[in-house]
This record gives sequence, structure tokens and C-alpha cells, in this order.
Amino acid sequence: MIHANPNRTGEQARNVEVALRFKKKQGTPEMPQVEKEVLAPNYDRVRGGNLHLANNARDQGWPHPALYLRAAFPDRVDVMERVIADGDRVGLLFRVTGTQTGNFFGIEPTGRRVDVYEVALLRLVNGQMVEGWFMMDEAELLRQLGSPLPPRPDGRIVAPPVPQTVSAAEFIRALEAGPVVTAQDRNRLAAAKTRLGPTAREGAGQVLRQGFEHLRNFCKARGVALDLDGAFPDRRYGLDIMLAEGDEVWMRFNVCGTHRGAFCGIAPTGRAVGVHGVAIMTFRDGRWIDSWTFADELGLLLQLERPNLLMA
Repeated sequence: MIHANPNRTGEQARNVEVALRFKKKQGTPEMPQVEKEVLAPNYDRVRGGNLHLANNARDQGWPHPALYLRAAFPDRVDVMERVIADGDRVGLLFRVTGTQTGNFFGIEPTGRRVDVYEVALLRLVNGQMVEGWFMMDEAELLRQLGSPLPPRPDGRIVAPPVPQTVSAAEFIRALEAGPVVTAQDRNRLAAAKTRLGPTAREGAGQVLRQGFEHLRNFCKARGVALDLDGAFPDRRYGLDIMLAEGDEVWMRFNVCGTHRGAFCGIAPTGRAVGVHGVAIMTFRDGRWIDSWTFADELGLLLQLERPNLLMA
């Protein structure tokens, strides 16, 4: 259950209320009216949750899963797990659950039940959403459906562009320029520094979920280590959004590099790759307690032209 934070400002509390109302009313008869009330006229849906599946289906003549995927998953229920509010932003972590009984971006009905994570990062102004960024665990969604990414009749693989944001070092310099006064300020800085490289994450608390979780499990099942440094020797991080509230810090980052070494059985391609990730970290008295990280694994596999690797 999501509890209200009594320390939120009036604006932050209103933003959370608006964000949760938007989620809870999806697929209900009230949704058209709610959208009129909570979505600003200039609302920008920067990224959809099923970005890669939607891009793969574009212009292929496949049935559309309809608004909020209700034609594909008519019994969809989103289970909220975490909420954070900072300034004009709200972060939501929830699980998308439902049964696929309709065509889903080219995947014929499977009758299978799914339960996958999605994260939303929203920006609100005057009680309305002006920006929405969503990322669902599309790699796990395909695995639970038991379906590969539907092949396009034109044979194309639609890969996402490599993210272009400021480097972690530049982001950290801006934070250090201050002021660094509150516990949240210090937690933001500590969290950002974990993106400087693997050694910066030594001494971490409990790892609840790692980035590239499914690829790690895939490699482990085959007795192969997931060597990110060997596969992407120039691996580097960028940061673009950070929220802090109470003992939690959420950050949207990206990890980029050149594929120069073997990666989960994929021979070096020399391709420049890069995908987004979201890390949720907990601190207590300035000490890093735990972390939960979610990366765009399907996006990376599309860039390497192996979108169905995890289905093997």
C-alpha cells in the first residue's frame, strides 16, 4: 500500500494525487473526463511504456492494442509499489498485470497472464501533467508471453537511438556547486557518484535488482559471466533526472559504449549502443542501504540486432 508522506509540500501532495488519479482511472468510464482535467493542453508523452513494441509495429498493418493496451489486456490492473515526489516531478513504480486476449502489437492472443514492472517519471505544473516518460520491462513481457518480437514484413529492426545527455561527472559537478545542505541533497550527490564507474559502487547495501537483470540470468544459466567492462570497454554513464524524498533517491541515467567484446554470446559488432535505466536507492543516515535498478534490455538487444536472444 502507498502511504501519504506528511512531509510533502502542498504542491507535491497535489502532484502525487493527480498522478495516482490518472493511473487509477485508466480504462474506466471516467478516464476521458479525467484526462481533460489532469493532462495539460501541451502534454508531452516523451516516451511510451511499450516504446519498442510500438515502434516495431508501426506501419505494419497489425491491429492496435488500443488506449492503455485495453484491447490486448482488457483485465489490466496496475499495482502501485512506490511513489516519490520532488519539486515538480513525481515518480511511480508499478506492476502491469493482465491477461492477453487480444492482438498485442502483432502478437496474436496467447491467453497468458503477465506481471511486469513499469516506471513513470512525470512533470506537473499547476496541477496538470505536462510531461510523461514511461518504461515497461518489455524484455520480460515478451518472455512471459512466450513470444519473440514479431518480425516486420519489411525485415527491419527498429533500434532506439543512443541517449545524448550530460555525463555523470558533469551532473555531479552541478550538484556539488550546491547548495548541499539537506539530507536529500547529500543523498542525491552520493547516488550520482555511483554512476562514475564500478568501483564507485563498492560497499553498496542490498541489491534488490540489478540493471540488465534478465541478461544476467540468461548468462548465468549458461555458465557465462556478464562482463560489461569486457564487452563495452569504453562504458560510460550519463544522468538527466534525479528525485529525492525522505531516504529515497530515484535517478534516470543512461549507459553507453561500443560493443568491442563478447556479450552474452553475441560476438563483437563494433556498434555504438546506449540505453536508459532507472535506479531507486535507499539511504539511512547517509549510508547506502539498498538499490533497485531497471534498464532497457530490449532496447540494447535491438541495437545489437538480437531482439529475441532471451527467448532462446
